[in-house]
Amino acid sequence: MDRYKHKSKLDLIEEIVALRQELDLVKRHAALLEQDAQAYKHSSLIIDKSPVVLFRRLAAEKLNERKMVYVSKNIFRFGYTADDFMSNRIMFRDIVHPDDTERTKKEIQDYVRKDIESYKQIYRIVTRDGEARWIEDHTSVVTDPETGVKYHQGIVEDIHQRKEAEDKLRSSEEKYRRIIETTGEGFLMMDKDLTIVDLNNAYCRMSKTSRQELIGRNFIEIVSEKHRPYISANRDDLFKRHNYEFESELMSGSGASVQVLIQGNTLYGDTGTIIGNMAFVTDMTEHKKALRLAGEVQKNLLPQKAPQVPGIEIFGKTISCDEIGGDYYDFIIRSGTSKNQLSVVVGDISGHGVDSALLMTTARAFLRMRASQPGSITEIVSAMNRHLAEDVFDTGKFMTLFYLTVDPNRKSIEWVRAGHEPAWLYDPNENCFEELKGPGLALGVVKDYEYSSNQRSHLKKGQVIIVGTDGIWEGHNKAGEMFGKQRLQALTRTYASSNAETIVNAIFNEHRHFTQDAKKEDDLTMVIIKIT
Repeated sequence: MDRYKHKSKLDLIEEIVALRQELDLVKRHAALLEQDAQAYKHSSLIIDKSPVVLFRRLAAEKLNERKMVYVSKNIFRFGYTADDFMSNRIMFRDIVHPDDTERTKKEIQDYVRKDIESYKQIYRIVTRDGEARWIEDHTSVVTDPETGVKYHQGIVEDIHQRKEAEDKLRSSEEKYRRIIETTGEGFLMMDKDLTIVDLNNAYCRMSKTSRQELIGRNFIEIVSEKHRPYISANRDDLFKRHNYEFESELMSGSGASVQVLIQGNTLYGDTGTIIGNMAFVTDMTEHKKALRLAGEVQKNLLPQKAPQVPGIEIFGKTISCDEIGGDYYDFIIRSGTSKNQLSVVVGDISGHGVDSALLMTTARAFLRMRASQPGSITEIVSAMNRHLAEDVFDTGKFMTLFYLTVDPNRKSIEWVRAGHEPAWLYDPNENCFEELKGPGLALGVVKDYEYSSNQRSHLKKGQVIIVGTDGIWEGHNKAGEMFGKQRLQALTRTYASSNAETIVNAIFNEHRHFTQDAKKEDDLTMVIIKIT
């Protein structure tokens, strides 16, 4: 206290102020140190939980002098402690996987020779438990500005899960490529705009076009000119379904068209948006040749010309939706009946294609054989039903049939309806349509079913009988609108004064114009009988 005796109050006040300022400065430094300590603590927590290990080691030329001066504590994720390396009990090179040691050593030598001071290496290390794990090592050469000492420092990241995922993806891609390249079918991978992004060698062989010529082209560009309008008009319907299948023609490198079957899938991303399409393309050339030959044989089984029967005029026509079909019509003049009596048969096998065509051929053969024998038309149809039931019972197939006999001398008709749509009798004088109805199951459903006939007399000149299959009125356009029975009847009214052939052709022409680019789903058959 004696040293303050000789100081004035002013001197004491100045000294107190100076001490307070010094104390404030110390407090501020202490606060900053606390902040740094907290930041270091948080950084340590982040690093400890991070898959990235930080390191710094001396960049000595001799391997045994490359000592670690820092390793982050999260090295424990590999079963080691930072002290293992800081105390030189373990050198980092000691934990590199034996199969990767020489490679990593050579890579580092190359970096040094090329004077590259920042580089990345991917290799395996062995954990303390003996497990091999993939890591990504980012190393940089730095110099301490104060001491001039060089260090290797950087990060080591655990990428084991990523590497395993990459290996699995690579394996899947190799498997995918092996499957695609070994399949005999052509394969196309397209983006959402139908631009080709990948294909296999089988497609190149099929189309006689190189991979380079096809990559980047739009699918619609390689469709034949005949099929291009249909594909363009129905693009959304064809390619935006999860699974799709359709036939088309594609252009080959030689300019010829190749008939193909396309079976594909629309590809969706995680958000449900379309990201592309992939399709297998089957060359149908030989298959189509065989079907066309079968179709020609089938057509030869149909009446080649209409019979000439006094008092009536008749014409029939059928168009299959495929090369061969399941619709059938026939004209039969039975022995033992009036010379002018004519039987007209129109049938429709369920489904269409090869199996339906074969069943139709069998039905035609049996019907003609049975019709050549004595018996009424109900007996003929009942016998045919028993025969078909034995053949198709286990297949689920059946046949609808309309069997009509016209007697122009008596101006009468008799018919049996076996599950088929009723025929119509149109009277132009009365401008009315009469349905030729009647009971009767489809053929092949109940073996012992007995059919009954129906009659109509007093036919008049100019009346028109229309017998057809449902493919005509159930045909639809792209908008989904059906052709319909009313449209068919309206055409019959319009052309009733024309001959039978003109009426049939007018209906088929209008049907083709109405359906346009819509795919035909069923066969079309019609017979017109005109009373003269």
